[in-house]
Amino acid sequence: MRNSVEFKVYGDYALFTDPLTKMGGEKLSYQIPTYQAIKGILESVYWKPTILYVIDEVRVMNPIRMESKGIRPIEYGGGNTLANYTYLKDVCYQVRAHFIFNPHRPDLAFDRNEHKHHNILKRSLKSGGRRDIFLGTRECQGYVEPCVFGEGESVYDDIEEIHFGTMVHGINYPDETGKDQMEIRLWNPVMKNGVISFIRPDQCTQVRPIADMKPKHFDEKNMESVEHLYEELEGGRE
Repeated sequence: MRNSVEFKVYGDYALFTDPLTKMGGEKLSYQIPTYQAIKGILESVYWKPTILYVIDEVRVMNPIRMESKGIRPIEYGGGNTLANYTYLKDVCYQVRAHFIFNPHRPDLAFDRNEHKHHNILKRSLKSGGRRDIFLGTRECQGYVEPCVFGEGESVYDDIEEIHFGTMVHGINYPDETGKDQMEIRLWNPVMKNGVISFIRPDQCTQVRPIADMKPKHFDEKNMESVEHLYEELEGGRE
């Protein structure tokens, strides 16, 4: 696929929080990563407002295991609360994704250089990303590296289907949809032989509004300094 990348992301723990479990201060991870979580990982590898990442497939390599921990959340008003967080343990995923140019950002048309962005993305993957990689939440450090999607064995290769019920797919932001509103998307994922094929955000039929929001404006002037910084970083790695 055009502008595609394949990579492995892994770590000791992950917490892709089910929002329903946050009501009482507890956190319980979904069994699999959300579309938004994988997109966020890719944006930590390399991000520009000119492009939109599309997550195509995720392959679950390790068995789905969980571990609960007693956590003391930060209490800014004082207190000594103990909460129970349930994490995924020893996670490893293969990801296939690609990028497109953001059709809702005509102000960034000058930056639509497909070859440039694809090459920077591939170099950033090889170096482990431009920013820290987190698996759902900040305390869960992750790592990325290029791979060949489908290579190696998954513990779920011989399991035909696993249904995970209704889950959060991701969040619609104004600069990605052209609407002055933030929305949340829901879907019903199915894993087939270890592979979850994500539907595109515009294919989600269950969409709920969250809040009004305006997109951030970019132009050539405030992109110049960013471009200059990227050039310096790339030059320093050669």
